[in-house]
Amino acid sequence: MLKNDRKYFVFSYIILGILAFFMIFPFLWMIFSSFKPSWEIYDMKLLPSSPTLENYKNIFTFSGFPKWFLNSSIVAFITTFSVLFFDSLVGFTLAKYKFPGRNILFILILSTLMIPTEMLVIPWYTMSQKLNWMGSYWSLMFPGMISGFGIFLMKQFMETIPDELLDAARIDGLSEFKIYWKIVLPLVKPALGTLAIFNFIGNWNAFLWPLIVAQDSNMYTLPVGMAYFSSEASFQWEQIMTGATISTIPLIIFFLIFQKQIIQGIATQGLKG
Repeated sequence: MLKNDRKYFVFSYIILGILAFFMIFPFLWMIFSSFKPSWEIYDMKLLPSSPTLENYKNIFTFSGFPKWFLNSSIVAFITTFSVLFFDSLVGFTLAKYKFPGRNILFILILSTLMIPTEMLVIPWYTMSQKLNWMGSYWSLMFPGMISGFGIFLMKQFMETIPDELLDAARIDGLSEFKIYWKIVLPLVKPALGTLAIFNFIGNWNAFLWPLIVAQDSNMYTLPVGMAYFSSEASFQWEQIMTGATISTIPLIIFFLIFQKQIIQGIATQGLKG
């Protein structure tokens, strides 16, 4: 390696190291703060001088945190599985079947991506009221059970699957649904993994819609519950940091499960470009 190249790599690693530190420090501070006693929470030292598990004990004992965690888990998992199924099914239909109005339907679906969520709140709210879903899991979940972005992503991936492969499956006697289920879905695993983690994170961290429809504290999700907790509990930051630390665990686990598919999906898209 040339001397100039070595200097370039050393300089690059130093810059990347500094940037990584600024990105990771708030996360580490949140984790270590969850082990600090209340009198030490405003201390900017990273490590607690008197580490304690009292915050974890209190948040599970004296708040609705376990119920909020359960609600967020139910909403995030069910909406993610729903999006994976319905978006892939619609994407498969749009990618592999020709029917009148297909392009218009796809444009209409794409146009939903350009509408801000805030503008959809009133129609969603009216629909929930008319269907008598207010205060139920259905009201929390139904806006996130299918997405225009997911349909677009699935359609683009499925268009790359050769039609000859599907024709061969039809000759072998497979039904259209079995072709979708047994042949197409396994071939688009990277796209499914990418869609799964984006959708799970989005629904896990959703705040505005659950705040509007969760009329009872038993139906709060984690973001709503944490906001309520911070205002009603006189800003007990040590417990807020504890709740935030616990709420990141499912996201990390979900990312570790699907990281291989995400990397494959990014690599595939990069090769196409």
